[in-house]
Amino acid sequence: MRFLHTADWHVGKTLKGRPRLEEQERVLREIVGVARAHEVDAVLIAGDLYDTAAPNAAAQQLVVRTLLGLARDGVQVVAIAGNHDHGPTLDAYRPLAGAAGITLVGSVRTAARGGVVELTSRAGERATVAVLPFLSQRYAVRAAELVGQTPGEHTSAYDQQLRDVLASLTAGFRDDAVNLVLAHLTVVHGRFGGGEREAQSIFEYAVPATIFPVEAHYVALGHLHRRQRMDAPCPVHYSGAPFSVDFGEQENEPVVCIVDASPGTPARVTDVPITAGRRLRTVHGTVAELASLAGELGEDYLRVWVREPARAGLRDEVTALLPHALEVRIDPEFAAPTTVSRPRVGTGAERAPSELFAEYLANQQVADPRVERLFARLHDEVTGGER
Repeated sequence: MRFLHTADWHVGKTLKGRPRLEEQERVLREIVGVARAHEVDAVLIAGDLYDTAAPNAAAQQLVVRTLLGLARDGVQVVAIAGNHDHGPTLDAYRPLAGAAGITLVGSVRTAARGGVVELTSRAGERATVAVLPFLSQRYAVRAAELVGQTPGEHTSAYDQQLRDVLASLTAGFRDDAVNLVLAHLTVVHGRFGGGEREAQSIFEYAVPATIFPVEAHYVALGHLHRRQRMDAPCPVHYSGAPFSVDFGEQENEPVVCIVDASPGTPARVTDVPITAGRRLRTVHGTVAELASLAGELGEDYLRVWVREPARAGLRDEVTALLPHALEVRIDPEFAAPTTVSRPRVGTGAERAPSELFAEYLANQQVADPRVERLFARLHDEVTGGER
């Protein structure tokens, strides 16, 4: 059987206030094209379809259109909730999505009630998919009791609770089928992409790769945005995000994974690049150097480190040269050291506001007389009534 594994779409994501829905639409359209070109039997989406638990209508429409596009021509689609998604909402749409060949799983379920999904390829091959949406620590014990059907004593360790859930869901793995796990979680030693919510990714939320059963032909993971394979007794892969979610991910290479698997044989994985997303780039230079770079940067979204001291209007100069600059900062080399200060003209109550403001500008290494004149004018306007 052939599968397409993707995750972490984060539809509706904005970057420094800049909407990215049109870009995300191009990315998702490319993924649909890859699925058709490779004639996959099923698509596995390992969580974080949305960037927020309350996506706007445009984001929901894009996800729905994409899921329907993937499910054309008998392709089966299985999507689970990530920590950014609202699991109960995905569950609410299960009946409607199921009519279109799309299986949505928003919360942890028993095998009999949707925690295990059975798939059949066009050629009649069978696959069993154990699905594990993101599970918060708050609900981990409840989920272990629900799925394991063994209320009572439970360890407080998050990884053991996930072991219990997975053990129950994978108990029905068969020798004559392709056995898969689809999950949204953090594996110990996984490399972060840069845009993950650390509070739901580190410390107690990180679990060892040994929680996955050796009988699994492939484990399709979401949550970490960097494409990577984890050391484990079975093939365990993060597909990574299909576009750079923020500047911490500017070096990532977005892909989807094409997975070929058959009973008794470990999966073979091929990475297919996704190129429709805008590149994120960090550039450094003086205003003059940045002007010379402008023609080379195209449509890339930029984080700019200016190698000049701060002055009034500097950001406007940079954004006029580089309209796709989303973040403009002073290079640390030119930032104000905290020890720099002007000699004080007076002390305590004797010091005039203009003197205090001048000292502040010196500490910030802002050498711009226009700012001081503007402050003096504003101060006169505000205090004029006191004379």
